Amino acid sequence: MLLNVSYNNKEITKKIDRAVGKPYLLKDRWKMGGIGSPRLFITETSIEIHNLLILDNNRDQCNVELRPKGIIVRFRSLLETFALIIPYYKLVVYKGDLAVYSIHRDHHFIKVKADTKAIQNFFKKLLDHKADNSPTSIEDL
Repeated sequence: MLLNVSYNNKEITKKIDRAVGKPYLLKDRWKMGGIGSPRLFITETSIEIHNLLILDNNRDQCNVELRPKGIIVRFRSLLETFALIIPYYKLVVYKGDLAVYSIHRDHHFIKVKADTKAIQNFFKKLLDHKADNSPTSIEDL
């Protein structure tokens, strides 16, 4: 689900928390070695996200936040912040050639450059975290 998260809206916050879980506590963040990605430069997106990104002339970039039941991919366009909310059971990550990772949820996707070791390590952490926290049965959803 693609949401505008620029403003503090309790309904949107509840919707996000239901989909991917509440944010980790500070002690858990320390234990995990951080839950956020380095700055990721976007190379290609699905049409709906592309239509938001072309509204300004800034360099397209995003970041990823790990949550207990999914991830949040945040990016900015004009003065607004948008979030692509992806539960682990809908998350698909592809590693393409030329150091590009592709993050998919249903009909939305974002392709990002993975040209540094920090970005590659973050995606390894993301995939490990997904494997540990993905639902194993329909009751877990």
